Amino acid sequence: MADVLSQSEIDALLNGINSGELDAAELQQTDEKKVKEYDFARPAKFSKEHLRTLEIIHEHYGRLISTTLPLYVRKNVNVAVANSETVTFSEFSNALSNPVILGIVNFQPLQGTILLEVQSNLGFAFIDRMLGGEGTAIEKARPFTDIEMPLIQRLVDICMNLMIEPWGNVIGISPTLERIETNPQFAQVISPTDMIAIVTLNIKMGDTEGLMNVCLPYFTLESIMDRLNTKYWYSTMQRGGDDHYEEHLESLIRRVEIPLRAVLGSCHISVNDFIHLQRGDIIRLDNHLTNDMKLYVGSIYKFDALPGTVRDNYAVRVTSVVREEEDEHGRDAITG
Repeated sequence: MADVLSQSEIDALLNGINSGELDAAELQQTDEKKVKEYDFARPAKFSKEHLRTLEIIHEHYGRLISTTLPLYVRKNVNVAVANSETVTFSEFSNALSNPVILGIVNFQPLQGTILLEVQSNLGFAFIDRMLGGEGTAIEKARPFTDIEMPLIQRLVDICMNLMIEPWGNVIGISPTLERIETNPQFAQVISPTDMIAIVTLNIKMGDTEGLMNVCLPYFTLESIMDRLNTKYWYSTMQRGGDDHYEEHLESLIRRVEIPLRAVLGSCHISVNDFIHLQRGDIIRLDNHLTNDMKLYVGSIYKFDALPGTVRDNYAVRVTSVVREEEDEHGRDAITG
């Protein structure tokens, strides 16, 4: 109910209007309530705080990609978060090109799926590099062949598995790749009107530059929306930065696989002898069977070992450890 003015207040208002001190139009505007527009077709389910937290998560994710992907392509890879926004799934799917690399990922233990969209030029550059090329993208886009699709799946698997660590401060996830679609018409896994958050990463692989979009539906993240804030994020990081961090890091390093190579001996032969080698020919090595052989960890000469067998399998027994300051002949290396 509106306030009732007294007779003195009414007289004061009339006098103010007659004298020009008050404007009737201004008085009418002050009585009007300010109405904020709300689009029921696109409800704002992701706040700015949610988007900021998602950007922090994917900044960490981008750093992992930039350090892991060079191990496969043997080129520098730079990744940066370009932007984040909320749109409907129909707007996202209508903007997709054809062909497209669209990985549909089951985001366990959360319900629903997320989408990893990689531009086709990055996919062709990755394929070219994995097959021994310079890592350049093709000028005109074309559909991916059956031979190229396993390499594309390898690329998506790498990107998918790297998401586990950045999301660890929010929830422990075990993502699995359901399938890869190259035609956006076959990737309608979300209702067209559902709201999604898109985090765009700019990836530069050598001379090739493209975008990767991480599509996060509200339906999938609904159960953990209260955790998508910077306060929860930093408190979780602080709890995780205790003495157990070193033990966790050590446990991760211990699971890394490294190649081990045992060299029985070597020799030098002419090109002519090599060309005419046949089955049954004998090549004489420079090391005797009873002498120590060199054991390499990766490309580093690390151990001396004796050859043998264990249960009908070839094996070696380590006899000594080569110090870092020794060369391959067991002598102290000269530095200076």
